[in-house]
Amino acid sequence: MALTYHNNNSISNITSFPQVPSGSPVLLSTATASGSSSIEFTSGIDSTYDIYYFKLINIQPTTDNTSFFINFSTDGGSNYNVTKTSSFFKAQNTEDSSVAELVYDDRYDQAQGTGNQHLFVGEGNGSDENSCSEIYLFAPSSTTYVKHFLITSNYFNTNNYSINSFTGGYCNTTSAINAVKFLKDTGNFNGTIKMYGIK
Repeated sequence: MALTYHNNNSISNITSFPQVPSGSPVLLSTATASGSSSIEFTSGIDSTYDIYYFKLINIQPTTDNTSFFINFSTDGGSNYNVTKTSSFFKAQNTEDSSVAELVYDDRYDQAQGTGNQHLFVGEGNGSDENSCSEIYLFAPSSTTYVKHFLITSNYFNTNNYSINSFTGGYCNTTSAINAVKFLKDTGNFNGTIKMYGIK
């Protein structure tokens, strides 16, 4: 590991810190959905950043009790069928606290599957109901390793649940991931999705 030498020996007199990475997210793209069935990010995912970070803000379905997904592509978005292995569990509570529990739900896992990965399940579409999520995709341009992802979501379920879901997994490919798609199973959605790069 190379050492970084500062321009003098006194901390009080240091005027610069060369080669110190900030690690701060850099906003790369913003997509706004308005009655959209899907949103795709087909450019900007390359070797520039080690981590790609997505924020899903106020995602609201136009159809009640539907699900929202993510999938990945190795061919610039021509196909979203990357093999994935993942796990999905959730903590949930109703507005009246009649149901409060932590649940592992293998219905929403992928086990070497190429289908869409669940983010939200049974979203409500009331005027004040929405869903939000944070997604980390690690080293998508690697041609040596599988591509890990971590997803944390909180969504308003159609049965008045607040559901905090946690999804982790990997894209089981050594090909570079270069496109990401967000989509509904039925109907359309509104909201904002932002993509950031982190070094």
